[in-house]
Amino acid sequence: MVGYVRKSNAGGALKISINTSAFQDCSTYETSDGQTYVPLVISMNAVRRVIDGERAVTTVSQLQDN
Repeated sequence: MVGYVRKSNAGGALKISINTSAFQDCSTYETSDGQTYVPLVISMNAVRRVIDGERAVTTVSQLQDN
């Protein structure tokens, strides 16, 4: 887990919080234009449950290749 997603108090936005220590440990990839990105995933079904108020939060993760 790298962080979490929750609905804003006003309900009009999703707030994404990333743990800085976990983020530094994430793997990255570089695009052909030289930009570096950190690939993260959030379950669409879990986000829908957050939006619908069925869950308070869901996780932001990075898939690990073993």
